[in-house]
Amino acid sequence: MAGVHRLFVLVSLAVMQRATAYPWQKCGTTGNFTANSTYHANLGLLAAALPKNISLSPDLFATAIVGSVPDQVSALALCRGDANATACSSCLAMAFQDVQNLCAYDMDAAIYYDPCALYYSSNVSFLSSAHNLALVNRINYQNITSDLGRFNRQVAALVNTTADYAANNSTRWYASGEADLGAGSEFPKAYSWAQCTPDLTSAQCQGCLAGIIAEMPRLFTDRVGGRILGVRCSYRYEMYSFLDSPVMVRLAAPPSPSSEAPAPALLPTVSNSGRKFIVTGTVLVIVLPTVAALVVINLLVWLCIWRKMTMPQARVTQPQNMESVKSMLIDISTLRAATGGFAESNKLGEGGFGSVYKGTLPDGHEIAVKRLSKSSTQGVGELTNELALVAKLQHKNLVRLVGVCLEQEERLLVYEFVPNRSLDQILFDTEKREQLDWGKRYKIINGIARGLYYLHEDSQLKVIHRDLKPSNILLDTNMNPKISDFGLAKLFRSDQTQGVTSHVVGTYGYMAPEYALRGNYSVKSDVFSFGVMVLEIVTGKKNNDCYTPGQSLDLPTLVWEHWTAGSISELIDPCMADAFSRSDALRCIHIGLLCAQGDPAGRPAMSSVVMMLGSNTVSLQAPPKPVFYGRRNGGSSFSMSAASG
Repeated sequence: MAGVHRLFVLVSLAVMQRATAYPWQKCGTTGNFTANSTYHANLGLLAAALPKNISLSPDLFATAIVGSVPDQVSALALCRGDANATACSSCLAMAFQDVQNLCAYDMDAAIYYDPCALYYSSNVSFLSSAHNLALVNRINYQNITSDLGRFNRQVAALVNTTADYAANNSTRWYASGEADLGAGSEFPKAYSWAQCTPDLTSAQCQGCLAGIIAEMPRLFTDRVGGRILGVRCSYRYEMYSFLDSPVMVRLAAPPSPSSEAPAPALLPTVSNSGRKFIVTGTVLVIVLPTVAALVVINLLVWLCIWRKMTMPQARVTQPQNMESVKSMLIDISTLRAATGGFAESNKLGEGGFGSVYKGTLPDGHEIAVKRLSKSSTQGVGELTNELALVAKLQHKNLVRLVGVCLEQEERLLVYEFVPNRSLDQILFDTEKREQLDWGKRYKIINGIARGLYYLHEDSQLKVIHRDLKPSNILLDTNMNPKISDFGLAKLFRSDQTQGVTSHVVGTYGYMAPEYALRGNYSVKSDVFSFGVMVLEIVTGKKNNDCYTPGQSLDLPTLVWEHWTAGSISELIDPCMADAFSRSDALRCIHIGLLCAQGDPAGRPAMSSVVMMLGSNTVSLQAPPKPVFYGRRNGGSSFSMSAASG
């Protein structure tokens, strides 16, 4: 049953994440500013300065004030104590962009990511106050099912110790902790962090943490994990190691159940003058194992069969919290009704592994159902891989998994419905492409970059997509991009940087040369694919259509030649006429060329790409001539021509 428990953990994470929007913002109520106003300009100055300033701070903490009343704006930024300077700066640059979209024209707002937090306001007094503004909490809605007393006591001890260390023993007011939950416990370990802004005193930090820990009984009782985030102090606990550096405090296992008396429910005890924080709380384990593809499929099939069992003699030991696993399973009858029996009129598209259908659930929610072809043996692994990866990921620029069905020989994945289909169906259509003005194209480029940054650097996993292309970029109602189709994706360990395969899969024209020719893949392989797509989005030209055997020319080479000749404007999609920012378009082309260069080491990381796209002050190096590689005789083998410019 261990494999079933692993699967439960996997799907439970997806259930929890569906109720959580990332990033988390807290929009203000003190007033609004207008576009292109002095306040807006002052906020722009902060957005340009703070990411750079925080990267130079040893505490990864920065504050700033710009302008004078009534247009004065002040800001505070802090990165988690285990973040590095580059990731911190990139996260903050992204925060300034996102919060102004999510809290448009609010004079004060806060936004929280896993690695960083930002708050700005027209009231400068908050910079000299220890008041913990803009509180946000997130709860894992799963219950602990066994050893409640022992579990609660150990989690309380971990929270207490971590907060105590952060407020009294740390030079940066940050601490991380790990607790052994004991043999036979439902979950083996718990992890936590607590942090205050480093400009507080020890007593202020202690009081701030006491204040948010006091809310735990109300918010987290019998719940499995959570976090409370604020401008001045925050903390979090989970059952998986989400930390990027060694823990600072460790707690040994508590006494076994047989050696301790039953304990009543814990009540919160908070002392601002002392150093004790006791809180009740429960935690969901979210381990992220790599489960073999066919094993997961077999387990899912087992679950479907288990649901149908009604005979008393069929004694099956129910895995803990099986109800949460079942909540991800959707009946085949529901999906048949939703799609009109998989009617041809509801078909959205068809690929190598099957078809996708539009459907409407009984509650009115629209869905897209991916129906795996029954004759596709490769598709079994593809389906499993997609389930295993997408269920663990949550970002506004990734397509959202709704559920799964494995009944009556059907293998179905159910996703949110994205109404504008895929990018290629608009970008490469001579009539529809006019829908993509420069603002929409720039939004699409930025959104894809942020989704990739999350996959590569900012999620709990490190995911290599391996098949990035316009047909795998879906567009929602507002033309926001969502990366989809993770069937070929690879999961890396946190310390892993690259892999090698003898089975090269992907789409010609978007595969990096080192992957197409030698099977070497890494995050830089995805960066190459992103670079090609950027060039396609700006020019409106499809890379594969630029291939000319006589000239051995692909789109990156064509763009680079025009770039060096000073005639790059000739390649910008003419359907936009003059209604675009020439400087922004040229900068995107420059970034695309840097990403699509032949040397993987020379391609920028996606965190750097996000920063480049978000700031005109970041200088870019000259792009080298791309490496062209072509298929021999139109087959599946490849040749490469490495020319220097």
